Amino acid sequence: MTSATPLTPARDITQQLSLTDRLRQDIVAGNLVPHQRLIESDVAEEHGASRGEVRLALNELITEGLVERIPNRGARVRKVSLEEAIEITEVRAAVESLCARKAAEKITDEQANELSDIGQAMQEAVERGARDEYSNLNRKLHTLIIAVADQQTAAQTIARLRGQAIRYHFQLSTQPDRPQVSLPQHLAIIEAICARNPGAAAAAMQEHLDSVAEAIATSR
Repeated sequence: MTSATPLTPARDITQQLSLTDRLRQDIVAGNLVPHQRLIESDVAEEHGASRGEVRLALNELITEGLVERIPNRGARVRKVSLEEAIEITEVRAAVESLCARKAAEKITDEQANELSDIGQAMQEAVERGARDEYSNLNRKLHTLIIAVADQQTAAQTIARLRGQAIRYHFQLSTQPDRPQVSLPQHLAIIEAICARNPGAAAAAMQEHLDSVAEAIATSR
């Protein structure tokens, strides 16, 4: 493959992931760089997959906004500008605030306990300086809130938006002080949802994602 950066070899741990997940992971981590061509035969050989599997994976990533097809050139990693990432995050804030509101209206006691457990685990991860663990819990929290909200259109919209700006969010998560900034925001979201306070839940989610958009903007 002629490209700026070679495909990362599929290690044993990533072999357990789907091809779509492995390619997404490489894009997010920067192993596949913006505008890098994704030649089906090369990707297939690199990951031990069929051309058909590669085509399906690329189509999924195109839907997510991570990959694009160029006429007569094939697929390549899509470049998302900083300005677009900020705009995407702002739109996501509006939709995910709706999910937080709906979650506060619908949450069960069992789900509230699960949210509280995630919040406790996030606090412990920050205390230990376990940034990767905190990042994983962050994703788990947002995913659970969207699931509790049970708003399929919103969930699909958020998935597309998050995918397009995920590289910037990944870079943001690696900043040493970011967990200390976002932890109290996440705890406020959890508290409002568990208290079944829709207005406070929506406001807390909006404040959190506004903070993410601002952090992306200052990362120029």
